[in-house]
Amino acid sequence: MRVGLVLGAGGVQGGAWLTGGLAALAERTGWDPASADYVVGTSAGSMLASLLAAGLPPWFMVAHSAGETFEGMEDARGRRAADADRAGGAEFRLDSGALPVFPGSLPLVIRSLLRPHRHTPAGVLSGWAPRGMISSEPLREIIRSSVPGEWTEHPNHWVVACDYSTGRRVCFGRDGSPRAKLEDAVAASCSIPGFYRPVRIEGRLYVDGGIWSTSNLDVLRGQDLDLVICLNPTSSLHPIRAASPLSAFNLIFNQASGRRLGSEAKRLRAEGTEVVLIQPTERDLQTMGVNLMSRRRRNEVIAVATETVAEQLDAPDVEPKLRDLPPGDPEMVRRPERPSWEWPGLDELRARVAAG
Repeated sequence: MRVGLVLGAGGVQGGAWLTGGLAALAERTGWDPASADYVVGTSAGSMLASLLAAGLPPWFMVAHSAGETFEGMEDARGRRAADADRAGGAEFRLDSGALPVFPGSLPLVIRSLLRPHRHTPAGVLSGWAPRGMISSEPLREIIRSSVPGEWTEHPNHWVVACDYSTGRRVCFGRDGSPRAKLEDAVAASCSIPGFYRPVRIEGRLYVDGGIWSTSNLDVLRGQDLDLVICLNPTSSLHPIRAASPLSAFNLIFNQASGRRLGSEAKRLRAEGTEVVLIQPTERDLQTMGVNLMSRRRRNEVIAVATETVAEQLDAPDVEPKLRDLPPGDPEMVRRPERPSWEWPGLDELRARVAAG
């Protein structure tokens, strides 16, 4: 069974929701998400996809976020795993020397004026927005502590970002795309225009892949997959009522994201690929709040997501599609029932993912 895993954009809160969702997916199905034939991530999803592909099981991410310490475990640079960032990269500081250039991308502004139909609304706005000034260094640090080389060993691990001059998406890690270190690719994929500093890769600037699509599910068209599982934090079948201008904006964004996701899923299904879409419920949205970049309640969002995603996976229209998923390595799927100093080290977990 050939399977693709797609993790969408969603900021800090969306990353927390993805963490809980991945843990529920592994626990409920017995399948290791890192064993997917293709692992694709956009923005917050690029961070979670990279951690998965680097050998960090979802149960470990949940435990680490909750503040647990792990005696005897080291990160990719030989430092104590317990010292790694627990805030999902939610550390915001100014990039030294950054200037709020306006508009952020004049080439994108010109292109979108000449050919507006070739650009998404988010892409058009991204060109006009001032250039972001927040450093992406905390995001890079998470990748450096998890991945020992320039990229993971997964053969089809893709990170989606957008060219800041053209607005077109790029899948780093895919054959034919610009060569990039994983820390740079993830930083680019997470670089929300107007907030984070754009990332320069091979002489070009790149920003958040979410300005093309929050899901980018359709990048897996033509890969002859049997099943694609997509967890998308910024769309929902149960939108909550807008009670403020910010929540009204979120509602519009949520609806647009859902329409794009549905269109992308339709294209994949037309090729004969089964698609499972997992999205936040009303309970998730209420827990996440309107500010997706907030550092608050991350662990509560994770806990709620483990429950709501498990419920979606058990739904009569979803569960049958997941029955043929191959069983995963038990220690990648569920937390070992023994002390942390007896757990497999991160090097061993990475080797298991690389071995498939």
